[in-house]
Amino acid sequence: MNLLPPDSTQSGNTTTRAKRPGKPPEVPEPTAIGVASVSHLIDKLSDYLTPAELKKVKEAYRFSDEMHLGQVRKSGEPYISHPIAVAEICAEWKLDAQAIMAALLHDVIEDQDVKKEELIERFGSPVANLVDGLSKLEKIEFQSLVEAQAENFRKMLLAMASDVRVILIKLADRLHNMRTLGVMAPAKKRRIAGETMEVYVPIAHRLGLNNIYRELQDLAFSHLYPLRYRTLSKAVKAARGNRREVVKKILEAVKNTLAMGGIHAEVYGREKTLFGIYKKMRNKHLSFSQVLDVYGFRVVVDTVPNCYVALGTLHGLYKPMPGKFKDYIAIRKLNGYQSLHTTLIGPYGTPVEFQIRTQDMHRTAESGVAAHWLYKTGDQNMSDLQQRTHAWLQSLLDIQQQTGDSAEFLEHVKVDLFPDSVYVFTPKSKIIALPRGATALDFAYSIHTGIGDHTVAVKINNETQPLRTELHNGDIVEIVTDAESRPSPTWLGYVRTGKARSAIRHHLRTVNVNESVELGQDLLAQALVARNIEPALSSTTIDRLLAESSAKSMDELYADIGIGKRMPALVARHIFGLIEGESAAELSNMPLTGDIDPVTIYGSEGASVQLAPCCLPIPGDQITGQLRRDQGLVVHTCDCLPAKRLRVKEPDRWIAVQWGEELNRRFDCRIRLLINNEKGILARVAAEIGESDGNITYVGMDEDDENMMTQLRFTIQVKDRVHLAHLIRNLRRVAGVNRVERERA
Repeated sequence: MNLLPPDSTQSGNTTTRAKRPGKPPEVPEPTAIGVASVSHLIDKLSDYLTPAELKKVKEAYRFSDEMHLGQVRKSGEPYISHPIAVAEICAEWKLDAQAIMAALLHDVIEDQDVKKEELIERFGSPVANLVDGLSKLEKIEFQSLVEAQAENFRKMLLAMASDVRVILIKLADRLHNMRTLGVMAPAKKRRIAGETMEVYVPIAHRLGLNNIYRELQDLAFSHLYPLRYRTLSKAVKAARGNRREVVKKILEAVKNTLAMGGIHAEVYGREKTLFGIYKKMRNKHLSFSQVLDVYGFRVVVDTVPNCYVALGTLHGLYKPMPGKFKDYIAIRKLNGYQSLHTTLIGPYGTPVEFQIRTQDMHRTAESGVAAHWLYKTGDQNMSDLQQRTHAWLQSLLDIQQQTGDSAEFLEHVKVDLFPDSVYVFTPKSKIIALPRGATALDFAYSIHTGIGDHTVAVKINNETQPLRTELHNGDIVEIVTDAESRPSPTWLGYVRTGKARSAIRHHLRTVNVNESVELGQDLLAQALVARNIEPALSSTTIDRLLAESSAKSMDELYADIGIGKRMPALVARHIFGLIEGESAAELSNMPLTGDIDPVTIYGSEGASVQLAPCCLPIPGDQITGQLRRDQGLVVHTCDCLPAKRLRVKEPDRWIAVQWGEELNRRFDCRIRLLINNEKGILARVAAEIGESDGNITYVGMDEDDENMMTQLRFTIQVKDRVHLAHLIRNLRRVAGVNRVERERA
């Protein structure tokens, strides 16, 4: 899914761009242009802004109106109507004067080439910084559309990390654009709706802005799948009439029961969003008629104890469904949301969902971080929500410091935008919230990067478990560390959170830089020889290469190649173009020429070269190499089935490799034995492995039901393929051993 494309989605579908004062504006084709009024916005702002603040807002409006003079939206409305609408949405949240001014000015840098310095002079640094954070990087040339999209997204998120008002204005901007998306071409509608669903909907959810979250979700759904949306909308309208009596009956019964119990409560029904119904149908493979809980009910009481009293009262009225109760008051969600959720069997056997909360919880549930401006109550729950939001925003800065490029930053952050969470405990009973699917290693990094880097073992519920173990709600997790331990490239294969992934990658880049530089030199030399270019480059070529590849030095370029961040063949093609003066289009179709010398490996290169755990190659095996991003070179045997599947997906990342001649180490290898389970058999096998100069690092035993025998599995260390063959021959002579073979992936 494309994110933040360079063409202006913030600008709201413009057809004509105005010029700066001094140049005559471009005149659009005759169209019915309406009149944009700011009076409604001023009326809203008068409720909570001072006269002095209102005066500044009016100045910002006049400047924005002047800058957008002559510019119209696709619908034919004056363009200024869009900034006014965005400011009105922000005014509903009671955002301060600076945020309202930034909302009115949010497109002047991007569309009208107004300089940030001019905004600072007119409106002050805080407003100018907000507007700058909302503007995309259109003046910078990027090497690819993906890079431009990722860099724009990173700029917005980092601006949000320093001032959360940036994302609130941005979400208001996106909401108005989605409300007026109908005039756009179908392809652009789908692209903008897809971007909204993938990026802005999860951000709104992460910040607890549930009203915007639900509306953006439904608007995006209507443009991504218009036929499904219309069909489902008709079905819901038809069902609404059929179920009206049921809803009325439940409302009356609940209100009467709570009143009899002495609980003062507001009770009202709510319809699930169309996208919520669609998602349930899709995930559970249900027809619309099978989705029974289209309606839910919300019970708002005055105190937290009364939430639980109301829950007990409702359970006395209708039978609860087993396993359908969730207490988000005791353990709130990551975005600060609190409520009791329960599903009851209502009249006629219909499942009915209830949410029970206090008034303060309701405010937070609907407005999230915006509730900080809406209701300045000083409530402890509110301050806790701000702390949680601040912690997440701070984690963005941590990831930024450890991340190599925009695309990688985007990858890390998107992982942390998924709403599903699991809640686990430290040994001291502190609750830690992690994304669903997070492992024990993610837990270690969530505590502190230093703890994650030095993790050697983990205990889950007092039992030692592998670091890759997936965590579940209620697990008690204890981390064991060692000062000598360091992150392994294999950790990247199973960590789930952006913080853990960025920290591991940062460590691998900095600690193993010398190994990566050496490998990168070998890989680039190989690729240059393939194009009949001498690996020793002239100083002029090096200077131009560094200038055009954004690397600070050749060592940095080599390191990027060594960790798989840059493809050696593409760098070699770039160098060829610098030498020959060929155009980029000509180079892209140019075939490789010359003989390609394989990269020689010795197995002692460190973390920059890894022997694939799926096939565990040893000297003597025919091998091939895969360049994996931030994991360097991964070596497989040529007959490895997982490697063959990976090669089909990314053929350009595979290179020729060969074993060196002098290998002064031993290599892990897996063997499998079918044996008669008799007394002393394991001792005899282990003794024979030792006498054959093999070293056992792992042994396992299980039953082979197919052959009615016992199966022994060993991981042993051998010198090479010849040594392994000798060891296997000796094992076959052991009494009680029926079969011995090397275990393949």
